Amino acid sequence: MTIQHLSKLIAAPFTPMHEDGRLHMELIPEYYQLLKKNGVVGAFINGSTGEGVSLTAKEKMVVVSAWADATRDDPDFKVMTLLGGTSLEDCKAQARHAREEGLFAVSLTAPSYFKPVTVNALAECCMEVAAVVPDMPFYYYHIPVLTGVGFAMLDLLKALHGKMPNLAGIKYTHEDFMDYQSCLNFQNGRYDMLWGRDENLLAALMLGAKGTVGSTYNYAAPLYYGMMDATNTGDLEQARRLQQQSIDMIRLLGKYGGIATGKAYMKMIGLDCGGFRLPVKNMDAAQFEAFRKEVLEMGFRQFCNK
Repeated sequence: MTIQHLSKLIAAPFTPMHEDGRLHMELIPEYYQLLKKNGVVGAFINGSTGEGVSLTAKEKMVVVSAWADATRDDPDFKVMTLLGGTSLEDCKAQARHAREEGLFAVSLTAPSYFKPVTVNALAECCMEVAAVVPDMPFYYYHIPVLTGVGFAMLDLLKALHGKMPNLAGIKYTHEDFMDYQSCLNFQNGRYDMLWGRDENLLAALMLGAKGTVGSTYNYAAPLYYGMMDATNTGDLEQARRLQQQSIDMIRLLGKYGGIATGKAYMKMIGLDCGGFRLPVKNMDAAQFEAFRKEVLEMGFRQFCNK
């Protein structure tokens, strides 16, 4: 399999929901058009931002089908789905369904309850799931802050190289820049290393990152494209300024409750994706009004998705 090295911004979409927590898939076509209009080149669905771990297996397939239907006539827009990571048999079923729907790629996190105790055990998990869709690109999703599995990804690449033909690369959501750079350079840059931390994208760009997956690209893609352009032209002062603006925006996520605040940002740009399911807590009306005021004072309208 020829490995594509993706570039530009790939959003990690929220899963739209009604007020009662039911899926709101009718919103997906509009969601796709919003991303496309703002230069986003793909979607990493059912991940952390998409509440994949809070959805049933059937619901995740419904999300896959909705995104597949919305993007079927746009081969340049790459949709990949997170399969899960706890039940490998469930992951295999999710992978087969993703292939049937024509998605670009699938991704797997480490099992996070019964955790692999060695990097070779993790490699075996990847190979077992990837084998059921040998014609699809497969990305390992490295996010140790949530999985508790923190092996060096260079060691995982070494364990999989030559044994897994459809290994495309890694979605790297961690701050180990030494490991990340080593992965970028492994086997003369063979594997696609998608960066996954919006708040330090600039550092990853300086190391050679080209493609990046993030939640804030759902509502602030122009900010990051400005950063990329400034980096490419050598205007590092401007790139640093824009990265700080990104950090200021992301700090509000923590201030107002964490990941669910992302859907509040979506509401600010006119795409109401509802709330998050328990155990994630959503802000109340008073908190949203305070949040909205801070967001506007930050100059959000100048760099948000339109």
